[in-house]
Amino acid sequence: MAHHIDIRDSTGKLAIVTGASDGIGRVVATQLAAAGAEVLMPVRNSAKGAATIEQIRAAVPGAKVSTRPLDLASLNSVAALVDSIRADGRAIDILVNNAGVMQPPNRQVTEDGFELQFGTNHLGHFALTLGLLDLLREGGARVTHQTSIAARSGSINWDDPNWEKHYDVSKAYAQSKLAVALFARELDSRSKAAGWGISSNIAHPGVSPTNLLAAQPGMGRDKNVVGRRVISALTRVGVTGTVESAARPAVVAAVGTTSEGDQFFGPTRVIGGPPALRTLWKPMQNMEHARQLWDLSERLLDGRVSPR
Repeated sequence: MAHHIDIRDSTGKLAIVTGASDGIGRVVATQLAAAGAEVLMPVRNSAKGAATIEQIRAAVPGAKVSTRPLDLASLNSVAALVDSIRADGRAIDILVNNAGVMQPPNRQVTEDGFELQFGTNHLGHFALTLGLLDLLREGGARVTHQTSIAARSGSINWDDPNWEKHYDVSKAYAQSKLAVALFARELDSRSKAAGWGISSNIAHPGVSPTNLLAAQPGMGRDKNVVGRRVISALTRVGVTGTVESAARPAVVAAVGTTSEGDQFFGPTRVIGGPPALRTLWKPMQNMEHARQLWDLSERLLDGRVSPR
């Protein structure tokens, strides 16, 4: 059953959605296009990006959608996208940091040597957001950050954020998704303090059968994770969310008429249900950690993405 959500008319607005060639991101991009926004989808796989454009245009006749290359596991790729968008000189109204990787079969690193999940899910988006900061300020943008239920039990491994000493794939994933949420809060806090005019929200999709858990041979995982089959079965009987329902919290965070900033949207039941404002999970409540994470992220990126 579809639940109605009140969204702002976004005609003429520019929206950027990462991870839009799959799953939840594709639904978010489609709904923003349906709200009238022009949607730019930075993608790693251009063929999947082209197929997504066709799907969105089929669902939303006249939709303005385009792709550009982006691999969040490469700071050079992030910088190239930032330069390309800045060259357009157009204010950005909506940014949805949605892309993510989850639980590779062993410890892997990004092009720049960061643990894959932390480097992709958090640091790549941190670099992208700060690189576009002036255009986000110009648009009075709303930035939405997609976290995960894993963040509820997450913590930041301050002494070894790249898990070089003792690797725990699940804890590293939870850290990356907590980092996403802490960055969201600190971005909103800094914006308010400095008058940037940007509002920043957190969304979590609940549990749904997206491709995050599918076989990803490129990451060394050849088979579907067992949990995905279970989740798909539960989805069919209505226990967990569908991909469509899982996308709604991010849509509300990005273009909902009631969303403001430093808010957390998720399904009413932890794993599914219509979107609503949620209470911040305990690890997300510590603003000292949010500030420390921002500083740590800047140190790790070593001046490569200073806000412009």
